[in-house]
Amino acid sequence: MGELINNVLLWLTDLGYFGIALGLMIEVIPSEIVLAYGGYMVSQGTITFFGAVIAGTVGGVIAQLFLYWAGYYGGRPFLEKYGKYVFIHKKHIDMAESWFERYGTGVIFTARFIPVVRHAISIPAGIAKMSAVRFTILTTLAVIPWSIFFLTLGVQLGSRWQEIETVAVTYTRPVALAAATVILAYIVVKVWKRK
Repeated sequence: MGELINNVLLWLTDLGYFGIALGLMIEVIPSEIVLAYGGYMVSQGTITFFGAVIAGTVGGVIAQLFLYWAGYYGGRPFLEKYGKYVFIHKKHIDMAESWFERYGTGVIFTARFIPVVRHAISIPAGIAKMSAVRFTILTTLAVIPWSIFFLTLGVQLGSRWQEIETVAVTYTRPVALAAATVILAYIVVKVWKRK
């Protein structure tokens, strides 16, 4: 893991719960690493698990709200021009927009568990002027288990928290497949109802 990431994580540690929330809001480091490090902090007794879940949820939701409002007020041209500064590229926007158009607002929850689409899905939700309340509720419902999962892995790994990416793949692949299956079932039901 890079020295920059380690330095940022050490700085976030000094901020405790706020550091976890901030780390997730600014998205400089992947959420999995921030949360795993939060789990490590829990294992060291510097913060509580419950407090870390709240911080993870607040930070994760606010990060997605930034993208939602950018889509809502700035639209696609704004995001294509400035999205690269938050690691969102045109191909991510294209993919997320395609998912959103195909699967509707229900995809906001399930897409949170699918790599690449997970972060970018907030953008087309904003562009489509999806209800902010509905967006926030669905996002929160997805961010809570995501935070609990990676914090738990971080607690279990303890000082080996840096192995999170290797360990997490065992769990995240089946979850991503399950989420894709749910989306497929949702489409089938939607098409069946139309007929």
